[in-house]
Amino acid sequence: MAAFDTSRPVYGSTSAVSSFITRSISAVVAWNDSRVTRSALSSLSDRELDDIGLVRGDIDAVAQTNFFR
Repeated sequence: MAAFDTSRPVYGSTSAVSSFITRSISAVVAWNDSRVTRSALSSLSDRELDDIGLVRGDIDAVAQTNFFR
């Protein structure tokens, strides 16, 4: 039986450029998640928001919570 290892150990530290790119991509992904969450919640009726325990004024706070998580 053959074994195939797909994981690679990380040696040394990441460069500043790599770290910057990773943080930038993570920020864009978090921003997009927040935008999608805000859009989805905004499309719900007041009754539907009440069913999940929210009011229209909570939408920004919920979206920001997802953004900074």
